Amino acid sequence: MFDQVTMTLNVDPYIRSALQEDITSEDVSTNSVMPEAKLGEVDLICKQDGIICGLQIFSRVFEMLDPKTKIELFAKDGDAVKAGDHMAKVTGDIRVLLCGERTALNYLQRMSGIATYTHQITGMLEGTGIKLLDTRKTTPNNRIFEKYAVRVGGGNNHRYNLTDGVLLKDNHIGAAGGVKEAIARAKEYAPFVRKIEVEVEDLAMVKEAVEAGADIIMLDNMDHDTMAQAMAIIDGKAEVEVSGNMTEENLAKLSGLGVDYVSSGALTHSAPIMDISLKNLHPIGA
Repeated sequence: MFDQVTMTLNVDPYIRSALQEDITSEDVSTNSVMPEAKLGEVDLICKQDGIICGLQIFSRVFEMLDPKTKIELFAKDGDAVKAGDHMAKVTGDIRVLLCGERTALNYLQRMSGIATYTHQITGMLEGTGIKLLDTRKTTPNNRIFEKYAVRVGGGNNHRYNLTDGVLLKDNHIGAAGGVKEAIARAKEYAPFVRKIEVEVEDLAMVKEAVEAGADIIMLDNMDHDTMAQAMAIIDGKAEVEVSGNMTEENLAKLSGLGVDYVSSGALTHSAPIMDISLKNLHPIGA
């Protein structure tokens, strides 16, 4: 759950921007059928099984449009929900319920989809001791929501952004002139509190990374036999992350290698949305 400071400083501006994208001057459809304020309520209904995530953001959309809107939640982030479950009731000005509906659902469906997919992958790694990581392959301006959803689904966050840590990838290595040169420059420049991770593609690069003193070595798109040889070279001198081609079959083979982490961009860039709807909108009161 986002604390109040994070909501105010880092979440609210994105929600406001999303609402401004959807409502440039007015909601002409809503104003056509509901020219005056009228109290109403609508139900949040789950339409498929999954892990719910983003209820706080869903609620915040309506609260930003009208602080008097009331949201009664019957579930919490991280709950396993099933098709047909009644997850919330939203009460307020019908005009607010109508014009906030799509933005609120966009967040909730996307975040719940990521949490559900992450939960499925973590289940494949259960008992292995390997941590599942996300990446920076996120939707622009939605990273804070998508990385939160990964955590709700049972995964872990890799670095949040480029300021968060040193990760030397192929193009950094090419720019520096080699693995050793890139690591040496990073050690000289980066604050001592930053770990240095380097992405390697073959065994020669693994050897260079170990000799140069990398803190974390990422084995990128290696087959199982090559990864086994790489682990023998590393021999506990660095933490090991595996990335690329992480199919269900390949994940099952990792437990015997001794790797520490598996990272997957698919958690955020390929998770399907979860089907959720606002239904049964009706006026209440006089």
